[in-house]
Amino acid sequence: MESVGPYRPGDRTGGSHFHALIRSIVFQQLSGKAANTIHSRFLDLYPDRNPTAAAILDTSDEKLRGAGLSRQKIGYLRDLSTRVLRAELPLDHVDTLPDAELIAHLVQVKGIGRWTAQMFLMFKLGRIDVLPELDLGIQNAIRRAYRKKKVLPKDVLRIGAKWSPYSSIACWYLWRSLDNGDG
Repeated sequence: MESVGPYRPGDRTGGSHFHALIRSIVFQQLSGKAANTIHSRFLDLYPDRNPTAAAILDTSDEKLRGAGLSRQKIGYLRDLSTRVLRAELPLDHVDTLPDAELIAHLVQVKGIGRWTAQMFLMFKLGRIDVLPELDLGIQNAIRRAYRKKKVLPKDVLRIGAKWSPYSSIACWYLWRSLDNGDG
């Protein structure tokens, strides 16, 4: 903690909830550099780099593929957009929901699982008591910090229980420990 300094989660709270979820989908399973490039190309398809649900649904698969999106991610973005457009997934009130309810609300969308919902809680809504037990980085950091051979999601929940009500902050430091090669 001394070498990393004070908790600085970064300002990812700007923009709409819809755009944060789009970004989460685009960034899944990609390196940061590749994801940034694809996300930027995707945004360039829309006026003011501000895609609406209707605009996404009106964009051809060919254009979306040209931006670098996989067929699977195009399907995820279309499912999200359809649900938002039909008001099946209202997003205007999600910041008022308790964590478990918000996760259940978001995982209705294809391509948004528990991990993505937890990242939304932590980085979009700034919730400080989220413990992403499925995150491989957290599992690896705990394995290194606690000198374990293997760490499973149940181990993350057990070990991380004592970090509450500041689990997100503990996780941020664990991620930074991987950046620094500590452990």
